[in-house]
Amino acid sequence: MLTLVPTPIGNIADISLRAMDALSGADVLLCEDTRVTKKLLNILRERYGKTPKRDQQFISVHSHSEHRFLQNLTPEFFEREVVYVSDAGMPGVSDPGQMLVRWCIDHGVAYDVLPGANAVLTAFAASGFVQTRMLFFGFLPHKGNERATALREALYNGYVTVLYESPHRLEKLLTELQNEVPRRRIFLAKELTKKYQCYLHGTAQELLEKLEGNIRGEWAVVIDAGPVRGASLSETDILALNLPKKAAAKLIARITGENPKACYRRLIEN
Repeated sequence: MLTLVPTPIGNIADISLRAMDALSGADVLLCEDTRVTKKLLNILRERYGKTPKRDQQFISVHSHSEHRFLQNLTPEFFEREVVYVSDAGMPGVSDPGQMLVRWCIDHGVAYDVLPGANAVLTAFAASGFVQTRMLFFGFLPHKGNERATALREALYNGYVTVLYESPHRLEKLLTELQNEVPRRRIFLAKELTKKYQCYLHGTAQELLEKLEGNIRGEWAVVIDAGPVRGASLSETDILALNLPKKAAAKLIARITGENPKACYRRLIEN
């Protein structure tokens, strides 16, 4: 069986009893970084008396090796207790793990996912933006048109949006937000659950002034919901307008690329 185990994103005391039992009882530990996982197990043994099972096997499975690892995998591998852990937080959320779960589903292998530490939900809950829905974009592309397109999608989807950003690009992101949405409210969470955790609220300009270049650490960025931009009508939406068939056909053809005459014939035949 495979078990995905979330690990603390900062404060070691956030680990759950189930997570400790799964880690200490695993026969095989698939790790984003084996050194990080071994250090965590040592802390659990010293602080909580959780002695790992003898002869545990540690295998490195990270974003660059996950696909190659799966190519040589067989269902028999999971006849033992197998655990997957990323370095911090929930596997599969901006970390490896999703391909492994997909493999288990496709091959009929039993798996489980333990709940636990997650920077996305922690930042969303701490933002104070009164919404029940949000979108998570992870890290934006670093530069070019891909970054500009992704940023527009993050800003104009109608939902509270959560991003991750490195300290090297946070100032760039805030400058981009200042230029694009100068009045939009933003929440920054630095080093969540760690010693130097801090929360900052404000517009992009206000946040740049508060930071004053002191941007070291890991950041979650929560952007308040804004207007939807670039939404297009569907065929159902156009037909609901009760337009003449010929006018409706022209609009549908415009958004779908269908031949207007063929679209008109289809509409009058239905």
